[in-house]
Amino acid sequence: MKLKNDKRFTKVDNTGFRKNRNDAKNSYSGPRFDDDKPIDSENELSGVVSGRNAVSELLKSDRAIDKIYVRKGNHEGSVTVIVAKALEKKIPVVEVEQRKLDFISGGTNHQGVVAMAAMKDYVDVDEILAIAEERGEKPLVVICDCIEDPHNLGAIIRCAECSGAHGIIIPKRHAVGITPAVYKSSAGAIEHMAIAKVSNIATTIEELKKKGLWIFACEAGGTPYYETDFDCPTAIILGSEGNGVGKLIKERSDYIVSIPMYGKVNSLNVSTAASVILCHAARIQREGK
Repeated sequence: MKLKNDKRFTKVDNTGFRKNRNDAKNSYSGPRFDDDKPIDSENELSGVVSGRNAVSELLKSDRAIDKIYVRKGNHEGSVTVIVAKALEKKIPVVEVEQRKLDFISGGTNHQGVVAMAAMKDYVDVDEILAIAEERGEKPLVVICDCIEDPHNLGAIIRCAECSGAHGIIIPKRHAVGITPAVYKSSAGAIEHMAIAKVSNIATTIEELKKKGLWIFACEAGGTPYYETDFDCPTAIILGSEGNGVGKLIKERSDYIVSIPMYGKVNSLNVSTAASVILCHAARIQREGK
């Protein structure tokens, strides 16, 4: 891990090939590696988007919307704006009872508005890297290692979008997918975030390394995040709520980065940790040290 005023910053891949910092910065040549197309599981989003912010952001996107349900008598504030925008786009708006909205939204806090839309499309990892290339930026990618709480995943997506990250990678198994609760927790940020779903996180990490990305696992016992130089093509790994980053994933990472704790509680919630590290990494990539 690179410390302040330390001119040495190298990494070694499994072939023993060493790259210096400048090599790593210039080695990103655009995405072109294979990964199988993700398969959506049965318990994932079936086109339901609930909540005022989420539906507002959905209306700004290019996704197809079948119809929007609003609670009967709910004609105030942002709901009025949503209805007007929907009618402008020729999207049917249907007034229904509260219990109907509760049923459609699966019990999430819908705030009186639910949209029926096409499912969020997953992308390939190379499409995430292409976004960085198109923007002329060094990749900033978030890897979620078995995040199980939909509220945490939604909050991470929001943090990633606000920090300018180019995409998020999640595993197909043993983790939450894109559910209505994730949509709600992201406060609409999911509409602007590319998300890839892969069979094997460890294999994906190796492929990212071949593309010149450096892998930073967020885990206790590492170098403080504020002494870490993220001014390079970067992938940041966030571990599960209970077990953190898996052993195999840590072994495949280039560096371990930590948030020092000064209180009596020994860790932050994963989405809170994400906001701290992602905002720091984004600043370093844009402004330098």
